[in-house]
Amino acid sequence: MCLAIPGLLKKVTIQLDETFRIGEVSFEGIIKEVNLTLVPEAKEGDYVLVHVGAAIGIINEEEAKRTMEVLKQMGEEI
Repeated sequence: MCLAIPGLLKKVTIQLDETFRIGEVSFEGIIKEVNLTLVPEAKEGDYVLVHVGAAIGIINEEEAKRTMEVLKQMGEEI
């Protein structure tokens, strides 16, 4: 089973070309560098799904917040 966590793309920090980019993504205030190669259309302010350090998709804000809430609830039950 794979788990992707939603985060807010704050800024692109490295851009070698149109495809290879690295960005800072905020996971409720925790900032991590994320590879954006798989989502070349992602722009600052987008919510991206991140799996093992790579953004694998873009989702809307509502879905991102709902997903984070479910993950928090799962953590409280464990």
